[in-house]
Amino acid sequence: MTKTEGNPSFAVKRTDIGLGLFAVRPFPKGKRMIEYVGPIISNEEADRKGGLYLFEIDEKRTIDGSARSNLARYINHSCRPNAIAYIYGQRVWIYSKRAIKAGEAITLNYGKTYFDRFIKPKGCKCETCGGRTKKKAARKSAARAAGGR
Repeated sequence: MTKTEGNPSFAVKRTDIGLGLFAVRPFPKGKRMIEYVGPIISNEEADRKGGLYLFEIDEKRTIDGSARSNLARYINHSCRPNAIAYIYGQRVWIYSKRAIKAGEAITLNYGKTYFDRFIKPKGCKCETCGGRTKKKAARKSAARAAGGR
């Protein structure tokens, strides 16, 4: 686990799906936690650039959050997230959707467009979906071991 120098409330850790952002301390429900930061570019430029760290803020502008100094870029997708993003003008703030425990990964639902374009083709590996797949495989394995099919 790597504690972040700029924000001691979070740590970047390796997960099964890459790097993720984790709470170092608990956050109550409804707490503003972190800002998604980066240069604001036009949506046309964002389309040309492509990439995974682009956060569209309106029909004309996108935040390019690709810099490693943008800790919020490490927030992974979840189909049942514990955080939510709110856009205020040109700023994006991430709030806790429910109480978050110390050591817990911060997650967002990336939305249908991003999901369909980047996640769905490879299969969702969030804790909800990946966990469901792992539990199903474990049940099948246990059934085979017990002589079932």
